[in-house]
Amino acid sequence: MLMKASAAERQIRKTDPKAPVALVIGSGFGGLAAAVRMCAKGWRVEVLEKLDAPGGRARVIHVDGYTFDAGPTIITVPFLLEELWALAGRKMSDDVELRLLDPFYRVRFADGDHFDYSGDPERMRAEVLRIDPTAGPGYTAFMAEADLCYELGFEALGCQAFDSIGDLLKAVPSMARMKGWRSLHAMVATHLKHPKLRQAMSLQSLLIGGNPFSVTCVYSLINALERRYGVHWAMGGTGALVNGLVDLIEDMGGSLRTGAEVRRIEVIDGRACGVTLATGETLPADIVVCNADTAWTYKNLIDPQHRKVWTNAKVESGKYSMSLFVWYFGTNKRFDDVPHHMMLLGPRYEALLKDIFKNHHLADDFSLYLHRPTATEPAMAPVGCDTFYVLAPVPHLESGTDWAAHAEPYRAAIAKALDETVLPNLREHLTVSFVTTPQDFQDNLLSYQGAAFGLEPLLLQSAWFRPHNRSEDLKNLFMVGASTHPGAGIPGVLMSAKALETVLPDVATAKQWV
Repeated sequence: MLMKASAAERQIRKTDPKAPVALVIGSGFGGLAAAVRMCAKGWRVEVLEKLDAPGGRARVIHVDGYTFDAGPTIITVPFLLEELWALAGRKMSDDVELRLLDPFYRVRFADGDHFDYSGDPERMRAEVLRIDPTAGPGYTAFMAEADLCYELGFEALGCQAFDSIGDLLKAVPSMARMKGWRSLHAMVATHLKHPKLRQAMSLQSLLIGGNPFSVTCVYSLINALERRYGVHWAMGGTGALVNGLVDLIEDMGGSLRTGAEVRRIEVIDGRACGVTLATGETLPADIVVCNADTAWTYKNLIDPQHRKVWTNAKVESGKYSMSLFVWYFGTNKRFDDVPHHMMLLGPRYEALLKDIFKNHHLADDFSLYLHRPTATEPAMAPVGCDTFYVLAPVPHLESGTDWAAHAEPYRAAIAKALDETVLPNLREHLTVSFVTTPQDFQDNLLSYQGAAFGLEPLLLQSAWFRPHNRSEDLKNLFMVGASTHPGAGIPGVLMSAKALETVLPDVATAKQWV
């Protein structure tokens, strides 16, 4: 963490105490980014968070000297964060240090071989050619196609709300150029023939809740994002970013209220006009911006008579992303051979993903994402120790899995696999251990079916087909976050706040508009 600029050195923009009120439900990155942008436009903003600290899925957990970032940890597009600080008249580098990682992450295959995925073009090409000496031209072609998807999908469409059929029609030529009807894996497979390379270049969609065999190839843009902007770690953890954003909001006259669970969005004459909390308290507002899971919001926070588009039947018929089993643990020794980010792939790739996404079956095998922040920042653990979490994609609650019974056996199986591969004698060195299951995603984070990323980002559940940034059912209700356009991941949810700006009224005319 860097030294903060003094108050005298900042340009602090305070909102007018008589300005129209915007309530933001949820303090994940999408909600906090939306709050900053609305404060900068003159709205009087209050962020309401169910939990006892900000961050939502990006909350921070402190246990016995270990610091655990609960959720997203891969930061790929720093300028989207820098924009938020600039809107408050400040520089992000005065508050938070982003450190470029090298490698970005290691992909470890089931046979023990690994691929170090980095931002160095020569090293990346050497890794590709080590696995398949004939893959050079195909790798070049893949990068070119990923760059096209970045330009057409991210730069042109990502920050623009899909508010009408006209917006959808305008995007059709770009989707045609990207051949967006193909799956990501199918696109990768046209260029790369070796199974390991196909896995290494397609698994990125799992970071946003998408099966690479089903999601549109537009998500190859993640590869381009990583190459252009790098993969970074926020010193102090993603909690440092959360706290920094809260500080921006409060500096600009907004506020954050924790322990404030919203139970109902109030509606008068088809317009959202406030919320009622679990305590029974009602808060009036001119507009409501929801960072909560959209399926949960429509099904549980808005009475059925107010929903003609997102009816219970439509919510229930959607195809939802996988969920996550996350084991957080600390050790009393360091494992210095393990990089900051590592993907450990199991013996099955397509078949395992089919079990997770299609069959909704909790398989005995798994693929894992291992996060070791102490590789970059030892202070995330006591001296001489390591902080970890390991994440396994699993089916959402439609699987019928009894997680109260399955959590410990599943955790033990993961511990055994890590012990036998990259963390030898792990079980002898454990000091802290706790888990989050799909049931927790539903019960504590209010995610429909325990799905960690909302609707799966299939072609017909993306852009205009995804819940809109401006609600189709209620005036004055807006959506940001992973389960609206453009989708999940830190870049996606930050962009949803930019897309929100394209459908919000000017604050000067808001009273007449609302």
